[in-house]
Amino acid sequence: MTRPKHPTHPLYPPKPAPDDRVAVLSPSSGLPALYPLPFELGLERLRTEFGLEPVEYPTTRKMGATPRERADDLHAAFADPSVKAVIASIGGDDQITVLPFLDRELIRAHPKPFFGYSDNTNLHAFLWNTGIVSYHGACVMTELGRPGAMAPLTAASLRAALFTSGEYEVRPAERWRDKSGDWADPSTFDAEPETRPGSGWTWLNADRVVEGRSWGGCLEIVGWLLMADREIPRDPGADDGGVLFLETSEEMPSGEEVFRLLRNMGERGLLQRFPALLMGRPKTWSLEHPNSPAAGTRYAAEQREAVVRALKTYAPHTMVVLDVDLGHTDPQVVIPYGGTVRVDGPARRITVTY
Repeated sequence: MTRPKHPTHPLYPPKPAPDDRVAVLSPSSGLPALYPLPFELGLERLRTEFGLEPVEYPTTRKMGATPRERADDLHAAFADPSVKAVIASIGGDDQITVLPFLDRELIRAHPKPFFGYSDNTNLHAFLWNTGIVSYHGACVMTELGRPGAMAPLTAASLRAALFTSGEYEVRPAERWRDKSGDWADPSTFDAEPETRPGSGWTWLNADRVVEGRSWGGCLEIVGWLLMADREIPRDPGADDGGVLFLETSEEMPSGEEVFRLLRNMGERGLLQRFPALLMGRPKTWSLEHPNSPAAGTRYAAEQREAVVRALKTYAPHTMVVLDVDLGHTDPQVVIPYGGTVRVDGPARRITVTY
């Protein structure tokens, strides 16, 4: 297989403005069909808090849509000149099957900001190889459909990513959560979720400044792309000293599995090509894995140890920032995928360019 070359000058697509139409798609899973409460809440916030008009497509609320059907919706959204951005409803686990049906030239000819995370890492990697900057974060059902109100840190980051261009400083969350209620229960959305105090970031090898294009996403999905040898660029950080960013999902892979995934990236030479890594705060609780507070603390410590162990083995000089709020925990900051990220170790600052 011939892998796409590193895009020399990635394009930041034009941004939407208030009153614009934005596509709301389900490129992974049609979960809005099963859980309409967070989805409808997210759509309403797009209208009332961001002034945008969401546009749904045939598979947005369709469970079991084929990969081609989902690709057709993506093509329709990107090709429609009245649609100014594309936002994923949620993630899933099989978006990798959509990639072979995507028309790279059609999407390249109609670049638009794409927002999503988790399984949407597949599309981010595709867009990275197409030369288009996208935005990791802010799905409709999770961030926009958050119970109570949107987290202020999330809302500010999403607003900046949607409507502005230029630098934006990422800050650690003062409070955060990873517990969530039952989306089928209306009472879940009646009250503000319980949060806990933030712990800030942990910096390693923070004696330098690294600035470059970002690459990465959900670690499990990156692993699947590596196994399928799909949309993995040749030398993703070699040309510009890029910034790797990774996070783990609600499936909560063990520390050993995290180490193995990173080890495989190291064996392929990927870890060594990035002089900086931003590692997302691990999600330590889910409805399927309801850890006690003590068990959650142990899980997070095991994951951090696995990350540090892998980097010490394969990229001992890489600057690492742990517990950045960029993944499956709440609040969440949007990270430009393929855009410029600056990691200033001495100043302990992270700046992204939207």
